[in-house]
Amino acid sequence: MSDEETMAVYAQAAEDYGKGFARAKDTFHEPDYAAFVAGLPEGGTVLDLGCGPGHWAARFRDDGYRVTAVDASPEMAAYAKETFGIEVRVAEFEDIEIDAMFDGIWAFFSLLHAPRNDFPGHLLRLHRALVPGGQLSLGMKLGEGEGRDTLGRFYSYYSEEELTGLLGTAGYTVLSTRRGNGKGLAGAAETFVVVTAHA
Repeated sequence: MSDEETMAVYAQAAEDYGKGFARAKDTFHEPDYAAFVAGLPEGGTVLDLGCGPGHWAARFRDDGYRVTAVDASPEMAAYAKETFGIEVRVAEFEDIEIDAMFDGIWAFFSLLHAPRNDFPGHLLRLHRALVPGGQLSLGMKLGEGEGRDTLGRFYSYYSEEELTGLLGTAGYTVLSTRRGNGKGLAGAAETFVVVTAHA
């Protein structure tokens, strides 16, 4: 289940988040997008898991992919519809119960809100949802343990080694990792890693 305090932050900040992160072209993560789509077939199916304001889902659509967008926040879903014309299914991570449907899953800084105990199960659920050899892009913040940021959002933190190990246990083959530093909604600079893997 979604964390109520985290969801309340996104409900209140949907418009500001969208203006700050969705309406400007995101060149900062261009290498991650390129690494992900390099493993997709032309016109392939993509799940944008935790799509937020919908800017990545819109990019996949505009680049010719068939995209399914999912987010737990009704407010973010409404923003994505109004701003980008993206139909978003309002659902939790646990609701992804699909077998071999997607060529790629873009889990870009969404699963970091899942408790650590639930994370391995989510990875397995996404593995089942990918076609054999399907691509996964996983964006996470680096660190240890669990906690809340200054806005009250819940986060789980991992080392890069933990993430690659958990992905391996869930049946993925890691293709590449990229670390970086950036500021999110809370304004603090944090270190992240984006892992590209295939099923």
